[in-house]
Amino acid sequence: MAASEKVKGPASYFPSIEKKYGHPVEHWFSIIRGADDLKHMELVALLKSEHGLGHGHASALVVYCRAKR
Repeated sequence: MAASEKVKGPASYFPSIEKKYGHPVEHWFSIIRGADDLKHMELVALLKSEHGLGHGHASALVVYCRAKR
């Protein structure tokens, strides 16, 4: 991807997620992969309730991680 191209989709949230919560996105992906038996909204709820993520950030991480499996 050229440096001038803007990142789109769920990955566009990654810089703000890393800055706000102090962990690289891989940290969150490992949590998501560790709870692979949960449905999308169950994973979002887990990230929100147990880790303090906002809804949009949690959903973006789950969508991206699940799309890469």
